[in-house]
Order: sequence, then C-alpha cells, then structure tokens
Amino acid sequence: MVLLASLASCTAPRSIIHSGRVTPHGQFKVGANFGGNLASEPIGELKDVTEDAIKALANRDSVYYDGLVKSATKAAIAYSLDPVGPTFDFYVRYGVLPRVDVGYKYASGVHVLDAMYQFMGPEAGTGAGANLDWYGSLGVQYAGQKSDIFDKIFLGKLTPILEFKATRKDILVPLVFSRSFGPDEEFGNISFGVAYNHTFVEYGLVPGRLYEKIGGGKAVQLEGLTRKQSFGSYGLFVNGKIGVKRIYLLPALSMFYQNYGTFELLKSETVDYSGITIVPSIGVQIGLGQGKSSKR
Repeated sequence: MVLLASLASCTAPRSIIHSGRVTPHGQFKVGANFGGNLASEPIGELKDVTEDAIKALANRDSVYYDGLVKSATKAAIAYSLDPVGPTFDFYVRYGVLPRVDVGYKYASGVHVLDAMYQFMGPEAGTGAGANLDWYGSLGVQYAGQKSDIFDKIFLGKLTPILEFKATRKDILVPLVFSRSFGPDEEFGNISFGVAYNHTFVEYGLVPGRLYEKIGGGKAVQLEGLTRKQSFGSYGLFVNGKIGVKRIYLLPALSMFYQNYGTFELLKSETVDYSGITIVPSIGVQIGLGQGKSSKR
C-alpha cells in the first residue's frame, strides 16, 4: 500500500493566507508556508494499486491491457488532477498602489503570480485603522506547471509500458474578509472567505510494451491519446495572523469541492472523478519597509 503522506509533488497552489487588508503601499512582505494537499479522489484510486503489483507488471516482456493497467491509469490521472502530499512555498508581496498589492510565490516547484485589490476598510499603512476594523479584498492568482506524474510516485516503474504526461494551468479567485487585531492589523487578524479555482488540463497516454488481444492469437499495440479538459473547484477558507512587530505566525485551512468531470482512458473507456480536497498550512511572515503611505 502506498504511504500517501510521504509523497512530495507539484500540487495546485490553493493554500489561502491572505487577509482583507493588502500590503501597504511601498512595503514588502516575505514569508514561507508548510502544509499538505489531502484529496479524496486520488487517495481512493491509489489504494487499489500496490507497488508490488506494478513491479511485477513492469518486469514482463509484454503486457496486455487488463484491470490492473486500467486501475493504474485511473490513479495516475486522478493524482495529476489533485496531487496528494506535503507542500512548501515561499513568497514575496509588494504594495504597488494604496489598495493594490502583487505577489510572487514558488510553491513546491510551481511558479505563481497574483494580485489583490482591497475594496473595504481603511487604507493599509496610513494609521487610519482602529482595533477590530473590518477589511475586504478580491484577488486573482495564476499558476502553470508540467507534471511528469509517474516520476512522482511508484507508478514511475510503469513508464516503459505506459507513459503519462500532463500540463495544467490554474486560475484562483479568492474573496477575503478579515477583522483586525489592533489598529491596522498591528497584532494580526482573523480572515475567512470563499474561493473559485478553474483548472485547465492537457494529458496524454503513450503506450510502450502494452498490447491488446484481438482474436486468433494475435495482439496489437494499443494507440495512445491526448485530451484536454477543464473543471471548477469551489472553496471555503479560514486563516489567522498572530504576532507583533511585523513578525507573524499564519495558520490556515482551505477546503475545496470539485467535480473533475469525465476523462478518457485507453480503448475509449471513460472514468468520472469528483471529491473533496483539504489544504492545511502553517507559516511565518515578516513585514519590510516603511512604505509610502506612512510618509504622507
């Protein structure tokens, strides 16, 4: 049985640590987060495929398409849609305008860009805020990655028989509300909100030593395929920021539901995926710079 907790992979970056208050104009934030991506669909598919069975299959000179190959294919697609495993990211944010900040994040091998617009609450960094003020912001995040999925888990041993490739692009739109601890979030905040994520996937199955019996004792090599698919995810999240003197601890928890849709397998077979994903994280954040708002 696979030890899912030991998998390290390129996961969709959906940990949401934003507050409703953006980075003050002219200031920086830097930080790092540790967490995980726990998705019900790939966990369910992987539990039916053992490493010993894949090793035995890979050692054959030729392999005929059967239930085990089908299960491994289903597991690989599910895992590429929502990889299970630990996550790590580090990031930098900058307040480019009084109510707008932008950020760059490097998340478990994925490059991520985003921007947030604050539409509610006092302007950050001006000293106009008070204890328990409410803030609100809306953002957009883009991430793109390639996934050599079989290289990430034990299914890599199956590559001479069936190679799997996938690329994906994710667009995340979070709506965040937060309540300040101290004026201008001096001691942190509590934040919550909703999020929508849309994923665009292109995947390919390339058979190697994989054949199909067609009768009369004959066998033919299976044809590969390349397909495109997209799906939406709907999320809720809560996070906190606790600290003093611009050094903060950030616990966060997000949960998403997604109907991934119908995906084509070899031999024109199909499979439907849907499930819940839980994304916990804990991080540290440091504020840098005096900012332009404070100089007015």
